[in-house]
Amino acid sequence: MGAILTLLAAAAVAYAATRVGGVITLVLLAAVVYLAYARLSLLVFSATCTVLLGAYTALGDTAWPWKAFLWVLLAALWALNVRPLRKGLITRRFMRTYLRLLPAMSPTEREALEAGTVWWDGELFTGAPRWERLLAAAPPRLSPEEQAFLDGPCEELCRMLDDWDITHRRGDLPPQVWEFLKTRGFFAMIIPKRFGGLEFSAYAHSCVLAKIASRSTTASSTVAVPNSLGPAELLNHYGTEEQKSHYLPRLARGEEVPCFALTGPRAGSDAASIPDTGVVARGTWQGREIVGLKLNFAKRYITLAPIATVVGLAFRMLDPDHLLGERADIGITCALVPRGTAGMSIGRRHFPLNIPFQNGPIQGRDVFVPLDFIIGGPQMAGQGWRMLVEQLSVGRCISLPSNATGGAKAATWSTGAYARIRRQFNASVSRFEGVQSIIARMAGLTYVMDAARSVTAGAIDGGEKPSVPSAMLKYHVTEMGRQVANDAMDVHGGKAICLGPRNYLARGYQSVPIAITVEGANVLTRNLIIFGQGAIRCHPFVLREMNAARDPDRRRGVDAFDAALFGHIGFAVSNAVRSLVMALTLARLHRVPDKGPTRRYFQHVVRFSASFAFAVDVAMLTLGGYLKKKESLSARLGDVLSAMYLASMVLKHFNDEGGPQEDLPIVEWACRHLLYQAQEQLHGFLRNFPSRPLAALMRWLIFPRGLTYFAPSDRLGRRVAELVTRPSESRARLCRFAFTSLSPGNPLGLLEEALALALEAEPLEQRIRVEGVRTGKVTALDLPGRIEQAVREGILSEPEAQRLREYDRKTMELIRVDDFAPEEIGAEAQPRPQPAARAGAVAP
Repeated sequence: MGAILTLLAAAAVAYAATRVGGVITLVLLAAVVYLAYARLSLLVFSATCTVLLGAYTALGDTAWPWKAFLWVLLAALWALNVRPLRKGLITRRFMRTYLRLLPAMSPTEREALEAGTVWWDGELFTGAPRWERLLAAAPPRLSPEEQAFLDGPCEELCRMLDDWDITHRRGDLPPQVWEFLKTRGFFAMIIPKRFGGLEFSAYAHSCVLAKIASRSTTASSTVAVPNSLGPAELLNHYGTEEQKSHYLPRLARGEEVPCFALTGPRAGSDAASIPDTGVVARGTWQGREIVGLKLNFAKRYITLAPIATVVGLAFRMLDPDHLLGERADIGITCALVPRGTAGMSIGRRHFPLNIPFQNGPIQGRDVFVPLDFIIGGPQMAGQGWRMLVEQLSVGRCISLPSNATGGAKAATWSTGAYARIRRQFNASVSRFEGVQSIIARMAGLTYVMDAARSVTAGAIDGGEKPSVPSAMLKYHVTEMGRQVANDAMDVHGGKAICLGPRNYLARGYQSVPIAITVEGANVLTRNLIIFGQGAIRCHPFVLREMNAARDPDRRRGVDAFDAALFGHIGFAVSNAVRSLVMALTLARLHRVPDKGPTRRYFQHVVRFSASFAFAVDVAMLTLGGYLKKKESLSARLGDVLSAMYLASMVLKHFNDEGGPQEDLPIVEWACRHLLYQAQEQLHGFLRNFPSRPLAALMRWLIFPRGLTYFAPSDRLGRRVAELVTRPSESRARLCRFAFTSLSPGNPLGLLEEALALALEAEPLEQRIRVEGVRTGKVTALDLPGRIEQAVREGILSEPEAQRLREYDRKTMELIRVDDFAPEEIGAEAQPRPQPAARAGAVAP
């Protein structure tokens, strides 16, 4: 249908050009299109149309009634330039209607919308993203101190970890690992140096987690929590100096182990609805009567809770007796409660999918604490929701994406090597097209994950608090991690499904749903948060219109609403035109800063940005608040936004790496995959849009040539797979920060060693087949027997035979799976000593 409408429009233009004055008509149309495309001001637009319409009137042969009608339209256009006139005729009336339709916004919703900053996500909502803003950002880099930590303590930690011992025998990290984590600063990466912490950048923090995650999910989860949303982070930003001086040095030294209790059985992680309460009351504390808080709460899924010595607690603070003032419901509040406080029940454990990081429930009944236990002191009572949403915008960008990326790096590194050394049907498994397509997907998705992780962490170090990208990364990076884990299991086959000390994939595979679930389940994040928050927070006009309409100063509100409204109208018209023009030209005419092989992907992102911005405006204008209930439509728009954001991160990451040509196949695969997803989600959005006439109009403006973007080709997939199934710089860059050192207990290092040996062994095996097996000189069925016969027949020299034997020995050791005596199956519970209760512990 879109193609037919385009042909009809082209025919109409061609017909107009054959008539007298047709050239002026075409110039007028071209000028309107250009002015809308270039987003010139309404005044410039009006002046240009006046000149062209004058020429058209003088030279055109169209009847005067038509010309008069055009002059009337032009007069109306000029009237819109007179702000007092348009405010009286249009803005005030529209604003009254808009205000009636505008849903009420609670303080918690407003705080959530205003949390964090708008960064590249806001540019993508404009339809004309400014690439120079993204490319000018400093590339994320490690300081010498941070690099030394990765090469020293982090490397040493990874050598200490035995995942089978942790997950099967102990059900916990061994004591020496706990001691190492506490004393070497792994719990202090976000604590300032003046309090004894490491004060690492967000990028370094992310790299440390990725490296540990490539070795052990249990260890990476344990390290992530103290450095994410929790007591240290909240104290750092909101604590009193007395609280900081008391707790932060102890946390940095590992003398205190923190946890943060938010999630409960009734409200989940919805902090705005938690039923846990802290009632202002009089009580006795250390022998004297004070005004404090009586806490009653039930929390679950709290990481580090079983061994925590200090609990960060989120609750609703109530003052029914008005001991503090007039407000009875003070709001969500955060406090620090020492473990030994009377009335708190803590120490039991959950067992999440055989991944035994310390996680468990906490309950409290009539737990009485002083008001000074509130983070930030009594003056921060009721500010807990703001604290949480502001810091969550940073924490969600780092912990889960970094852990997922580390796991993906390990899976891709190991699968590329394993596929090369594993043979079926007398050929390396890596030569099968089906396996190549899987490995290409693993490599491409891992590149996307690493790019999103590193570039977004760099933005945080640059001062951003990207709230919407944090939701994108939480959803998409963990979902990509799930796909990579599934793919790794498929290629490894039986090797991956037999648990035991030799299995280096299964525990990571088991842990995937944990990352999918925590910090807001992915189904919720996709359907409600990414677009739901982004549409208001990132759109250049929507939040301005909402704030203006609610402004109690009527005159100021009308002025602000007028500017936002007419800016929004011009913005929507411009994006409609830009979408059509770039779809027709495939964005080839749009100038972008890159002139190299990735130029076309920059252009495609801009094209989809314009189409996305146009579709968003149509949806919001016609569906209004109902769009929030149409979760599937919102989710698809969120997917389009995410695909553009992730493609941008890939291009920025490639630029930050210096644009290595060897990586181009992976970059092209990643961009093609993401932009194809953007196209398909826009297509799905249009197919399901409730108003079919509007859907048809949008389709003509977004896809006038049909669906023209294609997924990565098989040929490109083979090129990507080739890069990761042999030792290469691309393979090393892709899996940088994974624990790949060659050591007896590290399968990733041993696989890399075997992969390097494969390059020497494969020609020798080929010689045996050609000169021995095919000629009948070699008849043995197994490789060791063939080697011996090949030596006797003079096909191999003894040194060559020895190299081939060594390769075969190491390969078979890596391919082996574990088996157990019947009585060995099962794990015997080993209780862990609980830390001593600190009854009567006092916060400063």
